[in-house]
Amino acid sequence: MIQFKYIDRHNFFEVIHLQVTDEQKSFVASNVFSLAQAKAFPECVCLGIYFENLLVGFTMYCLDVDDKEYWIYRLMIDARYQSKGYGRAAMEKLIDRIKQDQNHEVIYLSFEPDNRQAMKLYEKLGFSPDGRVIDGEVVYKLTYG
Repeated sequence: MIQFKYIDRHNFFEVIHLQVTDEQKSFVASNVFSLAQAKAFPECVCLGIYFENLLVGFTMYCLDVDDKEYWIYRLMIDARYQSKGYGRAAMEKLIDRIKQDQNHEVIYLSFEPDNRQAMKLYEKLGFSPDGRVIDGEVVYKLTYG
């Protein structure tokens, strides 16, 4: 079962040592960068993704201060744990977590257009393109509620 845990002194170093494959490094910011970004943007929520007690990945989401909507900024599964369903399970759990805020009905995310694996996952989860490209990344949205 997938669980989320906040990043703190007990798992910080483990989280920053998570790595995607070499081919995926251009698709996602490092966890060190993401944690630094969250320090400067306190609306960001950083979570370790655990399968049972094993750290398998990292995610970051926020209620964006500009458009006042939820954005999933990061999702990464360590290279050692990919292709085991953890990414999909983590996304489903994160979507459910965001949906708890019933004052909103859309979740956005963006990704590099060459990241076909991410695109397939997001489309299977109900996301669709919203027509925008921001900083070279395709924007997808999930409408609910």
